[in-house]
Amino acid sequence: MIKNISNLGDAAVYCDFGSEVNEKINLNVINYFNSLSKLVEERKINGINNITPSYNKLIISFDLSVTNYTEIKKIILNLNVNKDFKNNYKKIEIPICCDDEFGLDFDRLSNKTKLSKEEILELYLNKEYFCYMTGFIAGMPFLGDINKDIRCDRLETPRVKVPKGSVGITEQFSNIYTFESPGGWNVIGNTPKKIFDQLNLEEPVLIKPGNKVSFYQISKEEFLYWNE
Repeated sequence: MIKNISNLGDAAVYCDFGSEVNEKINLNVINYFNSLSKLVEERKINGINNITPSYNKLIISFDLSVTNYTEIKKIILNLNVNKDFKNNYKKIEIPICCDDEFGLDFDRLSNKTKLSKEEILELYLNKEYFCYMTGFIAGMPFLGDINKDIRCDRLETPRVKVPKGSVGITEQFSNIYTFESPGGWNVIGNTPKKIFDQLNLEEPVLIKPGNKVSFYQISKEEFLYWNE
C-alpha cells in the first residue's frame, strides 16, 4: 500500500509505495494507476492531466485551476482500487536474434560474469519477466528480474546510437529499445517484433506494466524475413 503521499511542486502529488523494487510493490502501483486512469477516462475526476507510474512511485499531475493537492489526496485515500485489470496481465512472447551482429556485448558480459555466451543465453531465455514500467523512450519496457548470475552494471561509456529493437540488460532489469537511441545497457540481441507502433492510435504499446514477458531465440534468417 501507499507509504506516504506528498506535494511534488505546485501541481503534482507524489505517492510513495516503498523503497524496494519488487513485483508485489509494483503491482500496487499499477493497480492504483489503472484505477485512477479509469476514473479519469470516465470523467469521474476533474483536473488530473497525467498519471506516471514507476517501479515503486506514482506521480499524479493536475491542473491547479481546477483542483488542488488536498482534493487529489482525498481521492487517493478513498480510492476503491480494482485489482483485476485482466488486460494488463497478459503473457507475451518476444523473438530475439542473438547473432554476433546483434549481440554486441557478450564479450563484456562473459568477462564480467565468467560465463560463456551460451550459458548467459540459457539463463536469460529460461525466465519469465515482469514489466515494471515503460518509459525513457516511448513504449520501452523495463522487465525484471533477470537471473542474479548474469546481472551486470551499465557500459562505462554509453553508445551514442543503440539500434531499434535491441534487447539489453543491466543490473536486475532487461529492456527493449523501441527507437534508435543513446544507451548504456548491455545489448544481447535484437527483436524484429514491433514493440511500439506510433501509427496504432488505440494500442501503440505492446508491453504494458503488469505484463509477463518471455523471450525465444530465432535465427538471423528468421529475423531478416520476419513478417508479423
